[in-house]
Amino acid sequence: MASTPITPAQASKGVRADLPIYLLSFVVFLLIALAGALLGQPWRSWLPGAEGVKSLFGGVNAAVYTFMSNIQ
Repeated sequence: MASTPITPAQASKGVRADLPIYLLSFVVFLLIALAGALLGQPWRSWLPGAEGVKSLFGGVNAAVYTFMSNIQ
């Protein structure tokens, strides 16, 4: 099956469509990480892709990107 090229306008719409999903998943993963950190639990193993990251926000960001790559 031949694929049609994506125009910049179509690409821009795709980025805007992914922003709410990214923000919602960032907030959810951030709340999970904060709860784990406040309870003294190893929260990095709970989030996909965050195992090797040292900072809280870096771990949450890695988890969100891993999650986003799996839903597309």
